[in-house]
Amino acid sequence: MAQPQGQETAEPHDAAPGPVDPQMLTADINDDDSAIGDEPDLESTASIGSSIYKFRIENGRTYNAYGDRTYMMPNDEIEKDRLDLQHHLFQLTLGGKLFLSDIDKSKVNRVLDIGTGTGIWAMDYATDHPEAEVIGVDVSPIQPNFVPPNVQFEIDDMEKEWTFTKKFDFIFSRMMTGAISNWVAYIEKCFANTNPGGYLEIDDICTPPEYIDDSGKGTVLEQWGNLMLDASIKLSIPLNSVKGVKKIMEDAGYVDIAEKEYKWPLNKWPAEKKMKEIGMWAHEATVSNLGGLTTALFTRGLAWSAEEVEVYLAGVRNDMKNLKIHSYWPIYVITGRKPEAPAAKSEE
Repeated sequence: MAQPQGQETAEPHDAAPGPVDPQMLTADINDDDSAIGDEPDLESTASIGSSIYKFRIENGRTYNAYGDRTYMMPNDEIEKDRLDLQHHLFQLTLGGKLFLSDIDKSKVNRVLDIGTGTGIWAMDYATDHPEAEVIGVDVSPIQPNFVPPNVQFEIDDMEKEWTFTKKFDFIFSRMMTGAISNWVAYIEKCFANTNPGGYLEIDDICTPPEYIDDSGKGTVLEQWGNLMLDASIKLSIPLNSVKGVKKIMEDAGYVDIAEKEYKWPLNKWPAEKKMKEIGMWAHEATVSNLGGLTTALFTRGLAWSAEEVEVYLAGVRNDMKNLKIHSYWPIYVITGRKPEAPAAKSEE
């Protein structure tokens, strides 16, 4: 990945919905509605030096300082708020569930949350499953200090060698698109670090946004989505990688693989009440940090200036508010199980 220019460092900041069928998307014919406003594994990871707490500053936003590469998303308060909002959006989408994997909690003792972000999923899981040990991993130390006793957070880059001393019964990977360049190696590491009978679940988004009709043709929003994908490909972090995950999991050895696609409308254009609600949340989750989603990709991958990006995004925001543009984010949930270990043959 290209290294950002003019980097500085800064100290970090302190640190039950009903089910919905997201496939039932029809546009609201009333386009006059008001638009939405703008002892565990301490030895398994390298010791955390104070340098990782001095975040990189790029175009006025802070980014992780761990390792030799910088994730495309910032890690400041704006992004932390967006991550927590996104967590709520997933629960709306999944009918209040934290995951879809058909796990037997009596057999799940160790859980790994990859890309834990603010740690909200790991803490919610740990609260609901006090019998489990939960480890959340991220490249940014933005997790809170006060957490459930069965939660531990670690700072690590999951594209490097994994050195956990014990395997996991459930690995949860959410919104890692843009953070992973080699999905084959990543999923193979997940498989190698899963106990027999354990599960992997990958919840992720696909860029560019899609449309239920021709309403997106020729819009700035359509162009923006295509540019986002182009930039990510140039940076070797394709934002449509999730489309190949199911096949990669099969090749890695997972069985009982299930893939479900959901839709997050980009505003409240759907006619269905629940999808309209999801659209309002998805709009906020996108527009509230549109600069964070875009700037690093465009400046690093397309050589735009930060000023050019900001001017351009005014048109993108307008399209995202336009109820006549029936756009949505494709969201995938892929689950798989590692086969049970073969029974040992008894000696005659």
